[in-house]
Amino acid sequence: MPHIDYYFATISPFTYLAGPQFEEVAQKHGATVTYKPLDIMGLFGRTGGVPPKDRHPNRQEYRLQDMRRRAIVTGLPFNMKPAHWPTNMAPSSYAIIAAQNTGAPVGALVQALCRSCWADDKDISDDAVIRACLEETGFDPALADSGLLEGAETYAANLEEAVAKGVFGAPFFISDKDERFWGQDRIDDLDRHLSGEF
Repeated sequence: MPHIDYYFATISPFTYLAGPQFEEVAQKHGATVTYKPLDIMGLFGRTGGVPPKDRHPNRQEYRLQDMRRRAIVTGLPFNMKPAHWPTNMAPSSYAIIAAQNTGAPVGALVQALCRSCWADDKDISDDAVIRACLEETGFDPALADSGLLEGAETYAANLEEAVAKGVFGAPFFISDKDERFWGQDRIDDLDRHLSGEF
């Protein structure tokens, strides 16, 4: 059974746009997934990246065009300028970590949180929003306030591990054969890899 380490950020538009396709590919191949939310701004600083607001205007313009096109291709509702972006990623990440520790699948929770930011204009640092996403996806809303120390430690460890393993953006997928795939537009390649094509 293949395994994928999935590094992502809950405020990443491309994490949101990757969600359904990635879950389908993982299910198709019977892959297990470890979800590793991280501080994407911290990752940029550690690996030579630049936060979107600090990028050259050419890059900012291309990013907006690319997001619009990717949203059309995926068919997901998408707000190009969400009301609460950027926001503190830590609280939503801690909730995902706590939910994952229950042993239940968390893909739907990740997608619900990302959708809240990128389609529903909600602040995913807000406890009420996090609780609603937990409840919507079958988790105890109290997970939003449990294991916060462990959540903080895991969240920080995910960043360190990501840097050590060659991650530099989100979404980023690493197979158990150390094949690395960056971006929502590389999920087809991940599919091919899991099929044994490369």
